[in-house]
Amino acid sequence: MRALERVTSVVVPMPETNVNTDQIAPARFLHKERVDYGRYCFHDLRFDAQGRALPGCVLNEPRYAGAQILLAGLNFGCGSSREQAVFMLADFGFRVILAPSFGDIFYGNCFNNGILPVVLSPSFAARLFDALAASPQAAVTVDLVLQHVVAPDGERFHFDVDPFRRNCLLQGLDEIDITLTLRDAIDRFEASRNLATKELTHP
Repeated sequence: MRALERVTSVVVPMPETNVNTDQIAPARFLHKERVDYGRYCFHDLRFDAQGRALPGCVLNEPRYAGAQILLAGLNFGCGSSREQAVFMLADFGFRVILAPSFGDIFYGNCFNNGILPVVLSPSFAARLFDALAASPQAAVTVDLVLQHVVAPDGERFHFDVDPFRRNCLLQGLDEIDITLTLRDAIDRFEASRNLATKELTHP
């Protein structure tokens, strides 16, 4: 998992509420091999039945090409628990998702896969949407070290994040990596348990 400390990027605005994981990751793509997986992200919002790009979809606008930050509406990532939704967002290029609230399971899956989900106050989110509407290519900075979001006008919003999850993202460690860092302690525990078992069976 790639480490994340600070991201400065143009921002894709998606103000719709209750965007669910079925929309992010359509079911028919869930079992595809994870190669160029970002092409399936929001597939049915981005393309018509013939696979042609829909001009009204914000994700298809050239000015947002390469954007690493998504600004979403309330309850982003609700619905099913499919982790592929986060895979697709990550492979599409997003490192940070800003929203006033998230689906609980989706929120946790983001941290496990190198995406920082930031819960904004509704008022700051509204001001940020307004700022991006006025200047669509304005950059926003999200700093995980200092735990703040910097709007185009310089306004800062401090966000809270679980210390353990923050540390994992800063170091680029997923759950397997964390387990491997405890290998010595696990080996010591196994050795002591084996010794105790022998002592019980062979007094």
